Amino acid sequence: MSVLFNRKRFMAAMAVSCLALASCGPKTSDKAAAPAAAPAAAKTEYKIGWTIYAGWMPWAYAQQSGIVKKWADKYGLKIELVQINDYVESLNQYSAGKLDGVTATNMDALTVPAAAGKDTTVVMIGDYSDGNDGVVLKNGASLADLKGRPVNLVELSVSHYLLARALEKAGLKMSDVKTVNTSDADIVAAFGAADTKALVTWNPQLSEVKKMPGATEVFDSSKIPGEILDGLMVSTDALKANPNLGKALTGIWYETMALTVAQTPEGKAAREQMAKLSGADLASFEGQLKTTHLYADPKSALAATVSPDLVTANDRVRKFSFSMGLFGQGAKSVDDIGISFPGGKTLGDPKNVKLRFDPSYVQQAVDGKL
Repeated sequence: MSVLFNRKRFMAAMAVSCLALASCGPKTSDKAAAPAAAPAAAKTEYKIGWTIYAGWMPWAYAQQSGIVKKWADKYGLKIELVQINDYVESLNQYSAGKLDGVTATNMDALTVPAAAGKDTTVVMIGDYSDGNDGVVLKNGASLADLKGRPVNLVELSVSHYLLARALEKAGLKMSDVKTVNTSDADIVAAFGAADTKALVTWNPQLSEVKKMPGATEVFDSSKIPGEILDGLMVSTDALKANPNLGKALTGIWYETMALTVAQTPEGKAAREQMAKLSGADLASFEGQLKTTHLYADPKSALAATVSPDLVTANDRVRKFSFSMGLFGQGAKSVDDIGISFPGGKTLGDPKNVKLRFDPSYVQQAVDGKL
């Protein structure tokens, strides 16, 4: 199994997920009739789900090394980091209330829990894809050569979003290509087939495809910095009931991130363990980190969270998601779901905010108040 197989990424199975959740997408009539949800009762035991991906392996290391227990004890909590073998399943479990938080992308947080009506807070942005995802042509040289080609990818995924952005950069439309739904497990082999002319994929599959005869990468996620974001999503109700949960999780993250990037024997040992936990060797894991822009310190994460660029990036993501039907059948407009940002900025319906970028916990980390 590839290192990123369990994490990636969005929703070829979105329709199944929506049916399973039975509420994907807001409905105007439901909004008018449904009573306000009661806040979650304050509790002290929490479960946070994670899946294998280079940018999320610090959570696994923190659990094993005792960093999770250290910060949980400080705030009188019990926090369990739970590995979920399937990324879509982790989102579904979180949406159903079986997890109090989950590692996810901004797009997935919007199109799964938020679209299903679960109020979700982004406690911290962890990273963005900085070359982990790419568009590769067979016997082609530029983005313009995409026109008229079939493109193999995991449909309704980050790959689909990256393709849309690549086509936009080339002055092309989605109708100028034909997408061919291909699982991430099969996409490397697919490139060798005679009828494959282009594909979009992520690492480590991307690095393997780029080695193949005739392959030329013509676009990658480094060209759209900050748009494919990864972070920790936590139930807004759980945070309201016990803000210490957010404090503990933030403390865990930044202590572990300091080790992750440290060029010391301790840092190397931590990365070696993260690599082992992800099923990779150190060289492979560090290679993936190079194409993952980590917000390793709270100051950089805070700057990214309060930047107007965050609003712009998520506006692109929500428009793409709505255009692909990922808000559910009940959604009438791209504005049906509200997304709130620091400084009182909201995209979409301010009366139906279901995804919140909250800088308060990262600000406490910056201020040394955790």
